[in-house]
Amino acid sequence: MPVSSPSLSSEPHKETSSVIDDEINQFSALAKDWWNPKGPMAPLHAMNPLRTSWIVKHLPTSLFQQPAPPTLLDIGCGAGLASERFASLGFDTLGVDASEEGIQAAKAHKSLHPLPPQAAPLYYLCSNAEILLDEGRQFDVVSALEIIEHVRDPQVFLSLLAGLTKKGGYVAVSTMDRSLRSFLMAKLGAEYVLRLLPVGTHDWRKFIRPEELDSMARHVGLRLLDLKGLSYRPPHWRESHDTSINYIALFQKD
Repeated sequence: MPVSSPSLSSEPHKETSSVIDDEINQFSALAKDWWNPKGPMAPLHAMNPLRTSWIVKHLPTSLFQQPAPPTLLDIGCGAGLASERFASLGFDTLGVDASEEGIQAAKAHKSLHPLPPQAAPLYYLCSNAEILLDEGRQFDVVSALEIIEHVRDPQVFLSLLAGLTKKGGYVAVSTMDRSLRSFLMAKLGAEYVLRLLPVGTHDWRKFIRPEELDSMARHVGLRLLDLKGLSYRPPHWRESHDTSINYIALFQKD
């Protein structure tokens, strides 16, 4: 079934495993500049084509050969950077974020910059994974990009993602390795030295080792299909075997 246009009446839970108020407030403050390719979200702008295309490349072509486009949940969508790309790539997309400011920025950008006519439907909702699960929603693909390192409990969050995925469906997660290199480059370098990101964007202690992510996913019935590093080699991001900083993984629900 296609993703239906969601009601605006849902309010995100304030104290749940997937929502931390301080994290939401921090990203809400960035919402107005989210779509500025030279602003605080510049690294995500640069990474976005690679991470979204990587997901599509690793999904079976049969998913796109059905009468209706595959449904995709972009959880923690912020102002819709990946959501718009997913819709353009052929997914019936629902972008969800607990930040009302982020969702309003996403809707405003979509209104000012309409997607091409061949794009699949795209909707936005201010909500969270718990509410969607309570509503019984499920999707062919669930995407959680650069979000799991910001939630209250990564293990519980993965369980929510699994619950929101149809049997045989797919979960894509991108995050950062808790390594010395990521501390030096993604935390100290990006936030304090180069000022590529606002100070306090990340808590290095909440980064997740690839083997930890795999173990947590297996615990909730998600089987790892592929995992690759996302490496910045100026002027572009590229897929690599180096997972010591950024990496992306695709799982299938058993």
